[in-house]
Amino acid sequence: MRLRRPFAATSTLGLLAHNAFETRAGVGLVFEPQLGRRGSRAFWAALIPLGMLAAARGGRWAERISAFNAGIGVAGVAVHFKAWPWSLHGGVPMLDEAEGLREDQLPAYNAVLWAWGIASALSLLRETRPGSRGFAVAGLLNFPILLASADHHFRWAREQAKRDPERWSAALLEE
Repeated sequence: MRLRRPFAATSTLGLLAHNAFETRAGVGLVFEPQLGRRGSRAFWAALIPLGMLAAARGGRWAERISAFNAGIGVAGVAVHFKAWPWSLHGGVPMLDEAEGLREDQLPAYNAVLWAWGIASALSLLRETRPGSRGFAVAGLLNFPILLASADHHFRWAREQAKRDPERWSAALLEE
């Protein structure tokens, strides 16, 4: 199958890497407080392949899904830099702490965020045609919803870490 929107595909893979990184680090999965672990895994197990399929296919629906996903990707990365302290490193913003991650995890996590954000921005700029720009804007406008969701997620994750510290990042207990 020919990949019609490579930046959209890379954006979707960035989302997958982000979710996998956070889950593996013991800070939970996006939407886990609302859907539970199984529900959030099922949600992402459906959405990520849909994003890849949309990036690979032609047609209006696929282009609109890719545009929305790219907007969400830019908003999702921006949420991290709004919610957590960061500083410039060689002129590039990098998170100094985030989401209950250990200091040694932050360089890789910053790389994941930057790859996801750049791919999403390039998808918006290079692969979103005028007829789909409204879907991109709709994705971008999710910033305040994603920010509120992240805030809720980490309050919830800290509570979970207190109840079951073996399953969660120890860094959640330090904050």
